[in-house]
Amino acid sequence: MRYSMLLLAGFGRRISGGGKSMKIACYLALIHVSLASSCAQPVSERRTGGAVAAEEPQEPIAVLPGIHAFTANAEAFTGKRIGITANHTAVIGSTHLVDTLIASGAEVRRIFAPEHGFRGNLADGATVRDGRDGETGLPVVSLYGKNKKPAAEHLEDLDLMVFDIQDVGARFYTYISSLHYVMEACAESDVPVVVLDRPNPHRHYTDGPVLRADFSSFVGMHPVPAVYGLTIGEYAGMINGEGWLKGGVKCDLEVYPCENYTASVIYELPVPPSPNLPDMTAVYLYPSLCFFEGTVVSVGRGTSHPFQMIGEPGNRGGDFEFVPKPIPGVSDHPPHEGMTCRGYLLRDRIDPAAPPDSMNMEWLVRMYTETKDPSAFFLKSGFIDKLAGTDRLRKDVIAGKSAAEIRASWQDDLEAFEKIRTRYTIYSE
Repeated sequence: MRYSMLLLAGFGRRISGGGKSMKIACYLALIHVSLASSCAQPVSERRTGGAVAAEEPQEPIAVLPGIHAFTANAEAFTGKRIGITANHTAVIGSTHLVDTLIASGAEVRRIFAPEHGFRGNLADGATVRDGRDGETGLPVVSLYGKNKKPAAEHLEDLDLMVFDIQDVGARFYTYISSLHYVMEACAESDVPVVVLDRPNPHRHYTDGPVLRADFSSFVGMHPVPAVYGLTIGEYAGMINGEGWLKGGVKCDLEVYPCENYTASVIYELPVPPSPNLPDMTAVYLYPSLCFFEGTVVSVGRGTSHPFQMIGEPGNRGGDFEFVPKPIPGVSDHPPHEGMTCRGYLLRDRIDPAAPPDSMNMEWLVRMYTETKDPSAFFLKSGFIDKLAGTDRLRKDVIAGKSAAEIRASWQDDLEAFEKIRTRYTIYSE
């Protein structure tokens, strides 16, 4: 596995990762900070399974995602036949990665589109179809429909696959599953993969149940907790290093890290990562609220503030009401469409300047105790178990366990995972 980092002075050093020594190559290059960056504020601590490690305060700094390093070196890809797995977040300012590569002389052969599509304008659960991109005319191959893994014929004429998608650090956010299948397909076809890293807004902690293999699905493929505390570039290294690709194949992987980034900074995403995560409040609430997608509770899809409220028609204790309605391209058919949902407005309980450092299980426990029919609270599809990566969360809620007892149930697994996670960290903690 190779890492590339853009710095103002070139040198090399070695770090340990996945049990092996890996080279970090640093290149002399000019950084055009004015193109686009996000000012990051410091956070004061990192939590792992409830443990707190104090850190020194830092001054606000400009964090540069890996796309800056990659595009500064774009001339190196002149004449290369490139595939791009990306969406609307793969930008510097208003310039998309595809446009940058084409302008540099690279031959972009095709685009591979994840959930919500290449332009990020498809509603939740909507099938992404093969076709052509309306702006560039490039062929688009769907990774969220009948097939979720690139076919060999889509890779046979490529010299390189570039992956650039903003992740949010929650296991059930499907972009890391798309990453897995892209790496696997490229490994099988001997196509190198370059991942352009981006900050994880939840990198400062790990939390939630660790997935068991028998509950693996596209919303959770790997034995990691719900919040895993790695950037998508670091996660790619873990996929490779832990041998999670089919048959134990290894991907020829290169990661362009972020610059000026550590787990101790708060990074405001410059582009909403998906239609139902429109702002940082929704992003910060997402890990705690996504479990409700396996219940009768609405998380506000079909409102102006999705993932910032919870409610259902049968709630008996809430003090807030909302009515989900279709929003084209965001939520075409939201749960409880046209019905009055009662519950709680949560958006005012989050301070984006001081993001949560743990998942909140109080809300799930409360909504279960306040529902009109507890026997119908969890959907018959069993989706809650796929989201949780285990059936224990559902059973503990039904058994009447408290939020504290539920959180205690996964602490041993978190500690074991942390030993794995630290093998693949690129950035200082």
